[in-house]
Amino acid sequence: MNLTSDQQILWQYGFLKLDGTILTTWLLMLGLSLGAFLITHRLSTDSTVSRWQAALEIIITGINEQIKEVGLTDPQRYIGFIGTLFLFVATASLCTIIPGYMPPTGSLSTTAALAICVFIAVPWFGLREQGLRGYLKGYISPTPIMLPFNIISELSRTLALAVRLFGNMMSGTMIIAILLTITPLLFPIVMTALGLLTGMVQAYIFSILAAVYIAAATVTRRKKADSQATPLAAH
Repeated sequence: MNLTSDQQILWQYGFLKLDGTILTTWLLMLGLSLGAFLITHRLSTDSTVSRWQAALEIIITGINEQIKEVGLTDPQRYIGFIGTLFLFVATASLCTIIPGYMPPTGSLSTTAALAICVFIAVPWFGLREQGLRGYLKGYISPTPIMLPFNIISELSRTLALAVRLFGNMMSGTMIIAILLTITPLLFPIVMTALGLLTGMVQAYIFSILAAVYIAAATVTRRKKADSQATPLAAH
């Protein structure tokens, strides 16, 4: 019994192979891209909009509010990245209702790739907000002794993101597979429903953690700007 889509080898030629993880990942990206195009290519500003546009506006508004609550005052800068992370993980979980489907997020390779995306995005946004000198200065704040600890922190939280998402998604798949072998149909159906809920929670947690890490990398410049603006306002 295959517990992850990595074990589903669909095509192989020498060392080249196409497994279920690669296929489902690209199909999800294609589906999300096509869905975004179909919804947004005819947006309306009238009082009456389509159901799809209304649903999209609700999702975007909700993501924007969550980004603001994390501490990122300009969510439009970050919603492209954070929103995409949320939608990808959430859609991957929702598709588990399809018979025979295994979410790519149940593979360590996919979760590691998502975590690496966050690992790259954090300094990217930090450099955009603070500049090279300001961002690197954060690694030796409040003392140069903190440099190795801050570097270890960057690497360990990337590993933690990957393992957390993989562990939670894989555990649901494994429990369903075990129940299918020892129990009637009812229990796997219940576990599938719980798996959908768990997947949505994991999508939320993963995207929020990414927002928190980005906020931590950009907060220094905002504090500095606020401190400079306060004396001017006082005058």
